[in-house]
Amino acid sequence: WVGTSGRARVVGYNTERLSEADLPDSILGFTDPEWKGRIGWAPTNGSFPAFVTAMRLTVLEEATERWLRGIVANDPVVFDDNGAIRDAIASGEIDVGFLNHYYIAEAIAEEGADYPVRAYHPRGGDVGSLINVAGIGVLKSAGNAEGGQELADFVLSDESQRHFAEVVKEYPLVAGIAADPEVTPLDEIQQPDVDLSELDDLDGTLELLQTSGAL
Repeated sequence: WVGTSGRARVVGYNTERLSEADLPDSILGFTDPEWKGRIGWAPTNGSFPAFVTAMRLTVLEEATERWLRGIVANDPVVFDDNGAIRDAIASGEIDVGFLNHYYIAEAIAEEGADYPVRAYHPRGGDVGSLINVAGIGVLKSAGNAEGGQELADFVLSDESQRHFAEVVKEYPLVAGIAADPEVTPLDEIQQPDVDLSELDDLDGTLELLQTSGAL
């Protein structure tokens, strides 16, 4: 198994209504009643359960459930995917949303610098600044292991990594390939201390999402 590209969890915000100074240091701060009706999230989207699993590892189960219940109490607008969250921020339907960074970077590249959404990385190693990865692996039981290895080699090639960086706006994971200059450099993001190999209790996370009312 090897990582193929990186994606940062961020808080997207409407720049016509907010600045970074208006946002809490931690994603946990969005349970404050001042954010009622202003938040967008996509709890059924694949990246969200992974994020919640990381939260369970960092702030632990009780605090994670408290956060989920707090967001639910703030009447968030529910979306199917990250792109819809971004678009709703841009249109003014919501003020902030929880999503992956590259959705915003792609829109800025297409729409220009006046696009009214920016990515905020919560401070101090907060789990809201989690860096997760997409990955690829070839199973021992694979019927075409050689083809699988060729695919892995392709997505790790310089050509593919440049595509991830320049077009998709994700973080390349191969040495020597630079990230897009418009995204926040990885070394400037105060990342939480999370071992991505431990993000394996998806069943526990889905149960928590259900009991908390997020699903």
